[in-house]
Amino acid sequence: MTNSIDLRSDTVTRPTAGMRAAMAGAPLGDDVWGDDPSVNALQEKLAALLGFETAMFVPSGTQSNLCAILGHCGRGDEYIVGQYQHTYRWEGGGAAVFGSVQPQPLENQPDGTLLLADIEAAIKPDDIHYARTRLLALENTWSGKLLPMEYVQAATRLARDKALASHLDGARLFNAAVAQAAATGGKPLDEARRIAQCFDSVSVCLSKGLGAPVGSVLCGSRELIGRAVRIRKMAGGGMRQCGMLAAAGSYALDHQVDRLVDDHALARRLAEGLKGIAGLEFEQPQTNIVFVDLVGGARARAADLVPYLQQHGVLASGLYRLRFVTHLDVDAAGVDRAIDVLRGFFRA
Repeated sequence: MTNSIDLRSDTVTRPTAGMRAAMAGAPLGDDVWGDDPSVNALQEKLAALLGFETAMFVPSGTQSNLCAILGHCGRGDEYIVGQYQHTYRWEGGGAAVFGSVQPQPLENQPDGTLLLADIEAAIKPDDIHYARTRLLALENTWSGKLLPMEYVQAATRLARDKALASHLDGARLFNAAVAQAAATGGKPLDEARRIAQCFDSVSVCLSKGLGAPVGSVLCGSRELIGRAVRIRKMAGGGMRQCGMLAAAGSYALDHQVDRLVDDHALARRLAEGLKGIAGLEFEQPQTNIVFVDLVGGARARAADLVPYLQQHGVLASGLYRLRFVTHLDVDAAGVDRAIDVLRGFFRA
């Protein structure tokens, strides 16, 4: 439908005029040979920003996480991860399929954390009967929620004490940083670095809230990224003149981090507008994602809701829960329209 309000994900954004200009003017080379200046500039920029030795540009966050896990773990190893983290649940089981790396899923707590006691209990002893526990993987934000900084520090410290590496799926790291900065009075880029420095590797998605058309970056040590580059090649992620995509990512980092606060405000506006609708339950959003559950008698109409929204010009994700995601292509008028359509469904 034309003129629809697309709240399915922040991956649906289109490049801004400034980003398109940066892409059009990007100097290019062959990145597989390591000589695309725009890719190299992006990698150097993000590695320096987050405090890592180096970085690697990849087509997707899924591939970035895969390269990280396989870079940290070998065949017969395992990584500890949450049941509802993207690296375990929504990436096709890639670590197990391509790397023979076993996931050890733990229950995510309502705030996205894994209990420290559960992490410690899941670490296998050095015994031939067990897979070798090598890695702890966390996600921030998780379902739009900011992991508490004190928890991140404690969990990664536990990993180090137990000789495990740690990886952050920071697909929306800058949403987390903006939310954390709002709470601490700090600066978003400083908070992003503070979070990232707890980990041995961090994956950052450029095509979500940051608004680039495609691409993610894996940051880590030179040794880890050296292994990851080989894995990227095997996975078909070696791109040639991809500097135009990298230039979009550099532009996003320079111009589209601070504006994430607007997305967070729009998510709160959406939640405020849903208050009082009988049959709906939701938590107050911390960043740019609002999950909505149908409860009571409204559950009988759950299958009709997403099609109804679409018919009335509002696109939402209903994969496992109703989800609305705000982003740079959504404004207050669009959010208000979505609220009106939702209210109309429950009046019908």
